Amino acid sequence: MSDTGTGTEAGARPADATAGPSLLPAPGSGPEGHRSPGGSPETESGEAPRLGAFLARAAAGTAVLTVLAAVLGLVRDQAIARYFGASDASDAFLIAWTVPEMAATLLIEDGMALLLVPAFSLALTRRASGETEGGADPVRDLVAATLPRLFLLLAGGAALLIAGAPWVVGVLAPGLADPRLAVDCTRLTAVTVLTFGITGYFSAALRAHGSFLPPAGVYVAYNLGIIGMTLALHAAWGVRAAAAGVAVGSALMILTQLPMLLRLVPLARPRLPRFGRLRRRAARSAPLLGFAVLAPVVVFVVSRQSQVLVERFLASTLPAGAISHLNYAQKVAQMPMVLSLMICTVTFPVVAQAMAAGEHEKARRRVERDLGLAGMVVLLGTAVVLGHAPQIVEVLFQRGAFDAADTASTAQVMRVYALGLLGHCLVGALSRPFFSSGRPTWFPAFAMGTGLLVTMGAGYALTYRFGVDGIATANAIGISSTALLLLMGLGTRVVAIRARDVALSLGRLAGASLAAGAAGWACAPLVPDPALSLAAGCLLVPAVFFLTGLALRSPEVLSLLALIRRRFLDGR
Repeated sequence: MSDTGTGTEAGARPADATAGPSLLPAPGSGPEGHRSPGGSPETESGEAPRLGAFLARAAAGTAVLTVLAAVLGLVRDQAIARYFGASDASDAFLIAWTVPEMAATLLIEDGMALLLVPAFSLALTRRASGETEGGADPVRDLVAATLPRLFLLLAGGAALLIAGAPWVVGVLAPGLADPRLAVDCTRLTAVTVLTFGITGYFSAALRAHGSFLPPAGVYVAYNLGIIGMTLALHAAWGVRAAAAGVAVGSALMILTQLPMLLRLVPLARPRLPRFGRLRRRAARSAPLLGFAVLAPVVVFVVSRQSQVLVERFLASTLPAGAISHLNYAQKVAQMPMVLSLMICTVTFPVVAQAMAAGEHEKARRRVERDLGLAGMVVLLGTAVVLGHAPQIVEVLFQRGAFDAADTASTAQVMRVYALGLLGHCLVGALSRPFFSSGRPTWFPAFAMGTGLLVTMGAGYALTYRFGVDGIATANAIGISSTALLLLMGLGTRVVAIRARDVALSLGRLAGASLAAGAAGWACAPLVPDPALSLAAGCLLVPAVFFLTGLALRSPEVLSLLALIRRRFLDGR
């Protein structure tokens, strides 16, 4: 399942601090709490509350922007559903949409972040500790050595994709009767290889500097570009207008971050040294960018996003509209996962700093807390999806060319997808600690490849008999297999998390989720109006979830209720 459409995470718990120079800004020292990365490091006694307060504010800001981006993503999907329904035209666009989906995962959300957040964090640490050569700035050297070459590489990739669009469409969807529209849309979306790459580079640099709001806002700009172009040009260009909107929106993503980047990150230098010296300086600032680390990250990310390729390939052999039903179901079902993973994006620099400083116990506590918190959020969302999928789809999409039959098919697929949401959340959360230490590891790529093989095998076995439901089931089985492997492997390879305790905690939350989802499923038809039924479910399902979690003694639910009780008593 793809995460495209949002791309930030929040919700950190104000507890852990890392030793050594803090790369995250202190509160009240500028916009978003910025302080000079070269400033004096704080003492450990004062760092924890300050870091916790900053993470809480970063979590709140990224949550707001993530929700706004999600709402705009739904408006985007509603516009496409209204004008093109579940048809050959929407299928063509969604095949072309595979390009930005792959590019977003590799270049914005996972790949670039896993490589560059630790690299910039290390460069900032060396700047703060004075480990420089002749007054050189490690951050400036890193940017000068990597950004120009990255730009040329990405531009060449985009050009190759434009030229090879017919071949790409033939590979992705060989069952299309007329691929010409899909080829045109793919050529328009191919520019995202360049624009998403620059966006991801800027996002990683800003997050390492402790600036989370501009990276959190990129998908707001992206969706606005798609919506604007679709509304303005759908009558003249058809579904090509939406594809052109992808290109325009991706350019707006860069502009959203550029002002803050120019303020925080040194992009220019008065006089460039010889290339050999620059390369040596950059290597000292970021040894994490070597091929030995790049290859495992790329293989992991490509394997993860290849789940979508398998789905589209199998769905192209089904009747028209199958790809669209999968897409609409996926976009809504993934929202709990996106919100839960906000935690890990905000805390990833904290974990990377702890690993770099050798503070493995602090990294362990941070990772375990993040897993529990993310699991609670995603499983609560899973319960809502299971209980009220038809009402959600009807309220969001059933208008224009999207009819009641499309609603029924999409809701059924969405419920099946929901069974794999915890797996998707855990894969996103567990992959970051594997790559935070700077040591090359192929285990995440192995786990993701294994899960992909499971998805392919299950997909081929189930699609013929169960159609799109079989494809969604294969997705859930495959990603859950990957999550299980990562959970078992993390404690023995990188961070010594207590895998058994984490699994038991997630099991209690899963039990609460199933109980709440069943309650919602049973009660949803009792209210005929879909909007009112969904509103009632948003009260009923969380109530059942937390009551069941309390009965099962879930640590996360108990901690949350205790926190609410303390805040209530303090307020009195």
